[in-house]
Amino acid sequence: MKALPVISKTRRTAGILLIECLVYIGVFALLTGIGFAAFYLCWDDSRAMIYATDDIGSALRTGERWRADVRSATGKITVESTPAGELLRIPRGKDEIFYSYHNGAVRRKLASANFSELLFAKVNASQMSGEARSGVTAWRWELDLVVRRPETHLPLLFTFEAAEPKP
Repeated sequence: MKALPVISKTRRTAGILLIECLVYIGVFALLTGIGFAAFYLCWDDSRAMIYATDDIGSALRTGERWRADVRSATGKITVESTPAGELLRIPRGKDEIFYSYHNGAVRRKLASANFSELLFAKVNASQMSGEARSGVTAWRWELDLVVRRPETHLPLLFTFEAAEPKP
């Protein structure tokens, strides 16, 4: 009669340890994958917020510059609708400043200069309008910027107001 092979206690324990190591490796891989996914999701949202804050800062600086130009006007400010787009004329001394909106871009140009300065390249809408208030013309600029990354869930809508000086 043949004797049954006897499995020693040490070999049985070694087999269990190998299975445990494979389980630990699987759990580690799963947790690492979830961690990397969460990290990259936060990374993308962080980049989107950086782009949005850059656009907000740029819009606020440009709005303050526009307000300073309106306040420094020496004549009547006019808005024209041209085939190319909207054009705001601000007379200042012997020169004029033009703000134009055309093909989704807002530009600022001095009449005496040969170039125009690009303020925003991607704009959904830009509208400048004036209304008389107590003998003073108040100007309003409504600006809607294109959101560079949809992850922000933040519409970039701005309204700037300035009063034209009394003549």
